[in-house]
Order: sequence, then C-alpha cells, then structure tokens
Amino acid sequence: MTASGYEGKWVLVTGSRRGLGRLMAEHVLRNGGRVAGFARGESTIDHPDYVHFRVDVGDPASVVAGFAELRKVTDSLQIVVNNAAVLTSQYSMIMAPSAARAMLDTNLLGAFLVSREASKLMRRARWGRIISISSMAVSLEPIGDSMYAATKAGLTTMTNVMARELAPLNITCNTLAVSAIATDMLAQLPQEKVAQVVAGLPLPRLAEPDDVFNVLDFLAAERSSYVTAQTIYLGGAN
Repeated sequence: MTASGYEGKWVLVTGSRRGLGRLMAEHVLRNGGRVAGFARGESTIDHPDYVHFRVDVGDPASVVAGFAELRKVTDSLQIVVNNAAVLTSQYSMIMAPSAARAMLDTNLLGAFLVSREASKLMRRARWGRIISISSMAVSLEPIGDSMYAATKAGLTTMTNVMARELAPLNITCNTLAVSAIATDMLAQLPQEKVAQVVAGLPLPRLAEPDDVFNVLDFLAAERSSYVTAQTIYLGGAN
C-alpha cells in the first residue's frame, strides 16, 4: 500500500505499546496515517501523528472511557486493528484460572468491545475496516495453548459474524492469523517448541514484519471493499 492508502485516515491499534502492535502502528505512521493507540501501559511511540490512550481492552468501562477520550481528538475512525493479546502457554491441568480468564478477557472480549465501539464511529461515514489479529495456534493446536487457541478461534468466529452485521454499513471485518514472529510474546515460549512448530509449516520460517504489513495493507485498502469475513493464515498454517 502506498502512502495514500493510509493518508487522511485514523487507525486504531490495540496493544500498540510493544511487539507486533507497535510494529503495525509505526508502519501506518510511516505511510501517512494517523494512529490512536490503546494499551495498558505508557506510550513507547513518539510521533506527531500518534495519540496514546491508557486502556485495558478487557475492561468494558476502560474501553468506553478510552473511546470517549478518542472522540475529543477525532470523531472519525476508519480502520481498527484488534491486536491486543496475552498468552500463558501451559498445560491445562496446571493453568491457573486467572491466567485463562486474562486471555479470555483480553483476546476475545477486548476485541468485541473495541469493535463494538469503533463501529459506532464508522457508521457515520459508512466506511470502515476491522482487522482482527489471530494466530496459527488456531489451526496447529499446539500443546499448552488450549485457552489461547480457543480465544483466537473465537475471535475469528466473532469477526465473521460482525462482518455480516456491519456489511450494510460498508464496514468489512477480516482476520489475519499470524505465524511465529520475533516479539516479546514469542520470546516467553520455549524456543525448542517454537522451532518445532515453525518446522511444520509449509513455509518453515519465522514471519517477518513485512509479511504482516503486506496483508494488513491489503485488508485495509479501498480496493478490498468486497473482501469480508475472511481469514488469511501466514506461512500456510491453515
């Protein structure tokens, strides 16, 4: 996507403080977009077209408050990237219920709450793109990722249903399922496990940021108005 693909548009990226969220936010900024970032911590991005909001997406009140603050900056929102996620990789028998709940609240409920509020802004202009970031864990079902994979599978289904609900408003909803990419989240996993999973992919390598940007740009593009309720897996994970 050229700079004109994001120019003049507001893009909301959740989990923008680090990892893939920060990479995507910086990519949009490099290409002329304006970014609103939601994250629980302080901003790590210094750019004149970046606005940061302290929001816990898993907390309904925090999301509503975050959008109230966003409306003070702009009443226009064109693109949402539901990226915020947490991961505890652990056998089900020993996983703490609090860890499972955290994944459910952030990975699934959080995306629902953000998409719900964002669509209210998008309907005014009758144009929008909601892009949910999922994971290869949905199709590969790696040991230790029962709850994480389940929340990401739920994210895909939720996104597809929203695609039907929001289609009359010219809002598309799609899912980008990312394979292993060098981020803080990946670093917390046993590297031998990561290597084994990557080796089983049709394209057995780690994803690069540009692999993600390529699909992100496609799904966000004006020309993708006829693409909705779709899931794209990187690396051939599906």
